[in-house]
Amino acid sequence: QVQLVESGGGLVQAGGSLRLSCAASGSTFRINTIGWYRQAPGKQRELVATVSSGGSPNYADSVKGRATISRDSAKNTVYLQMNSLKPEDTAVYYCNAETALSVYWGQGTRVTVSS
Repeated sequence: QVQLVESGGGLVQAGGSLRLSCAASGSTFRINTIGWYRQAPGKQRELVATVSSGGSPNYADSVKGRATISRDSAKNTVYLQMNSLKPEDTAVYYCNAETALSVYWGQGTRVTVSS
């Protein structure tokens, strides 16, 4: 089992920055890929960014150049730094971790970008 706890959401003005954190616990050694998805009101959940156990990042086109995902294996924490935030980035951001057999989700942290 893997538990994920997100933090760092909040209200920010357009053009601002935010850093989200996801602390993983439990069988973290089994995690292959960890990252972030988001779900805006009335929309499906979508990938934001993930990073593999080897450190290779993957970004959605909508955040490329504005987002940086990083993984601190010693702290079992993954970070998402987002800059130049836009109102369309408003969503609940969920941490996601995938092992060979399971997919885990955090409870989510809300990000609101005001125009």
